[in-house]
Amino acid sequence: MRLHPLARLPVVVGNCQAGWATLLMVATNLDLAGPIILNGSPVTPTSGNIGENTLRYMAGLFGGAWITMFLSDLGGGIFDGAHLVQNFETLNPERQLFMKYVELFRDVDAASEAFLKAEKWWGGFCLMRGDEIRWIVEHLFVGNRLAHNKAYGEPDRRHFDLKKIRAPIIIFASHGDNVTPPQQALNWIPEIYDNEEEIRLLGQHIIYMVHNDVGHLGTFVSSRVINKEYNEVASTLEAIEALLPGLYEMRITDIQEDAGHKSYSVELIERTFENIREFNDGHDDGGPFAAVARVSELQAQIYHTVARPFVQAAVTDISADASRMFHPKRLERSLLSSQNPIMVGYKSISEQVRNSRANAAAENPFLAAEALYFKAVEQAIVVMRDWRDMGYELAFHMIWNNPWQRYFDNPHEAYRKGTTLDDMRWQPDIANALRRIAIGGLADAIIRMVVLLVSDRGGIRRDRLARWSRVLTEDEPFRSLSADHLAEITRVQTAIVTFEPEQAIETLPLLLTEPRQRQLAYAAACYIPGSRAEMSSSTVAMLQRFADVLGQPSIVDVIEDPLAVT
Repeated sequence: MRLHPLARLPVVVGNCQAGWATLLMVATNLDLAGPIILNGSPVTPTSGNIGENTLRYMAGLFGGAWITMFLSDLGGGIFDGAHLVQNFETLNPERQLFMKYVELFRDVDAASEAFLKAEKWWGGFCLMRGDEIRWIVEHLFVGNRLAHNKAYGEPDRRHFDLKKIRAPIIIFASHGDNVTPPQQALNWIPEIYDNEEEIRLLGQHIIYMVHNDVGHLGTFVSSRVINKEYNEVASTLEAIEALLPGLYEMRITDIQEDAGHKSYSVELIERTFENIREFNDGHDDGGPFAAVARVSELQAQIYHTVARPFVQAAVTDISADASRMFHPKRLERSLLSSQNPIMVGYKSISEQVRNSRANAAAENPFLAAEALYFKAVEQAIVVMRDWRDMGYELAFHMIWNNPWQRYFDNPHEAYRKGTTLDDMRWQPDIANALRRIAIGGLADAIIRMVVLLVSDRGGIRRDRLARWSRVLTEDEPFRSLSADHLAEITRVQTAIVTFEPEQAIETLPLLLTEPRQRQLAYAAACYIPGSRAEMSSSTVAMLQRFADVLGQPSIVDVIEDPLAVT
């Protein structure tokens, strides 16, 4: 950025755990990033539905933060990421233990390269300092503090306030993702904000998109996701920065053209917190997980005081290296590699097998028997996995969701009173914005009219957003405004339309004192929605109100940008 000060801020993509890390970075460095894309990122790791998302119960069943502290101490102050991979693989044992090898050996020549690339990436275990992994566990996976906007850095106690982020946040989740379900990707929004109006009044843009069936890794690397969702998001990014503040859902609709090439229609629909809550089953797990967090803190304190000094004294550099070297996830790779002297002879044997093997005929009955056997083994592992998950869930709720534990969850936690629109009206910045309802010029009036159109319609199509983006970036009076000034005008006009929609319309003539200004403002308001034949009845009615208030004749269609010729 220092080398290219005039360049646009970069788009930052955070996959999985990198998503919440990106939020932390941007919350403390507001001028560092442009749009933020979070793919399958568990910002609220304790969220989920009964019977579906059991990974969130692990801390309550197998120990909280003290486990990571102990493992870090065994590693000489270094936490081995192989533990995370091992835990992750338990989610789908049928895939990790069996089916990925079945798919490899069904067509080993074609599948080997992709298999080795995936295993190399999957086996690139990260190493973290002990205090890093402890912070992550206490602030996310057990304490859930980030989702409540109560995460603080160490040792400076800097607050990671997600409400301060002004860059557009684009969230991609999937119903087929059992690692980061939509609840974990989205529930932080109603946890942090009082209502969707607060998002608008703070000038923030949050856009989410939920896929029907793609899995966790598919949200990052699936070709069908990349060819559709990612391409459409990328082509909409520049226009998204011109989007009015608020909470939106991005919907991508397939359109089949005559030539056979598929194109897509993109629409951004305004949403409320109720739309996000619809992803949940209505079961409140807040109390049990709060109790887990309290017990985790107590266990961590006891371990730190009683056991940690002895563990750290007993660990040496040699034992720490050995603990990593002999980790089961590393052993399963090294024992079957050229690092193992026993495997030296297999190199020549494998060459002989490769040169002499032959494919079985398609009608071979043993192939059908083999496929049946593979399916039976896979289903047996799936059944065991489901029984295991059911047992985890029942055990968790028996331990942490009983009446006694409910008194243990958060006795000193102050219950947050939701701020209503009436409460917000008296906030200093909102009151100041309302006092400016009759003050402004052409830029203020056009932005106010666009806010009124979007608020009345409840969404905006990509082509309309692109026209609005072009007006903001290429036409006067917007082109000469700084980004901060433009954001301030948008924030003020959004507040005015939110609290005084009728006065916002009636006072438009006070902002546009000259006939030419009124003509341009009304023409611009008609140009952005596009053809009148494609407008909703509410949009047509709102444009007619603008015409009546400003004393302008009704316009059927405005094809050319009226501000481009001024």
